[in-house]
Amino acid sequence: MRKDEYGGSFEGRIKFLLQTVEAVRSRIGLGVPLFVRISATDWVTEGWQIKDSIKLCLLLKELGVDLIDVSSGGNFPNTQIPFSPGYQVQFSNQLRDEVGILTTAVGGITDPHHAESILTKGEADAIFLGREFLRNPRWVLKAALELNSDIEWPSQLIRGTYKHI
Repeated sequence: MRKDEYGGSFEGRIKFLLQTVEAVRSRIGLGVPLFVRISATDWVTEGWQIKDSIKLCLLLKELGVDLIDVSSGGNFPNTQIPFSPGYQVQFSNQLRDEVGILTTAVGGITDPHHAESILTKGEADAIFLGREFLRNPRWVLKAALELNSDIEWPSQLIRGTYKHI
């Protein structure tokens, strides 16, 4: 654990992020959306908890952050994370409700219908995909087809859509 001004207490642990957000917001102004990705919990008793994230996000909202990209874990080795599709949605939902800030859901979301249901239920304001785009860079086309959404693509890509298969 850090022993300098950026470690130890809650205030120390959030200091660098708050300073960074203040600096970025002052440079980009209020007209540009500012997103911040956080780890909502470390999934260990002695680590960061959702209650800490709620306190942090209230401060981030005051500093002009528009959206919290909610992830979790990855800070302690051998952590037992209960992975399943959408396993982090609960944190997005809780932050959205308790802080009143826009959030994203991430974590094992691969099915377009699952993503749509998260949005429809109001558990998040957006879905961010990472590894699924690595596995399937055409995921958006697949999702549009499965959800019967008519989307426009640049003419250079139209021949590659599922409509032409």
